Amino acid sequence: MAARLVEKEEFAALVLRLRAEGVSDLDLLTAVEQAPRSLFVPPQFAEQAYSSRTIPIECGSFLEGVDFAVRVLHQLRVKPGQRVLEVGTGSGFMTAVIARMAERVLTIDRYKTLTANAQKRFEALGIRNVIVRQADGSGGLQGEGTFDRILVTAAFESMPRFYADQLVSGGSMIAPLIISETECRLVRLTKTGSRFEREELFNSPYLPIVPRVASQL
Repeated sequence: MAARLVEKEEFAALVLRLRAEGVSDLDLLTAVEQAPRSLFVPPQFAEQAYSSRTIPIECGSFLEGVDFAVRVLHQLRVKPGQRVLEVGTGSGFMTAVIARMAERVLTIDRYKTLTANAQKRFEALGIRNVIVRQADGSGGLQGEGTFDRILVTAAFESMPRFYADQLVSGGSMIAPLIISETECRLVRLTKTGSRFEREELFNSPYLPIVPRVASQL
């Protein structure tokens, strides 16, 4: 009971911080509340679940600070009935939030450990509209049709057009781009017919996209 109360208090503090930054979408904030952050962090970092710092997880990956994660999802603008592709499952936190708003989510990661752990968390939360797959996301994802939204959490050196081609008209994709050795920026591409509009959003922590499935992890 005490842990649940602490989580509610930390979520309330997060909402106040986000509203100060102009993030007040009730559907998004409700979806965040329905994906208890403490379930997605390693036990030793439970007290920092709602902090703005990045938290290390398995396979050398990390969990973005919660404020940053929600800002990204705010920019993704997921709507009911949409089909979403996420490249880089990680802990599954952002996946779980998206799943509360979208019709269906396909999430992929190169690490079997991460996909397996994320699947267990989705099952514990009763989330059934997510397909989790261990796959190489470095060269696109063929044979899965088109998506309304695509979120890439690993960084590319140039905008991955092979993913942009999997967007429906009017769809959008968010991905981090490596600008220099020390700077990475989140970018949104919106597809209109055969054209793409590019918008730079804000700086982002990142891990670079790595090809091939990791068979031993």
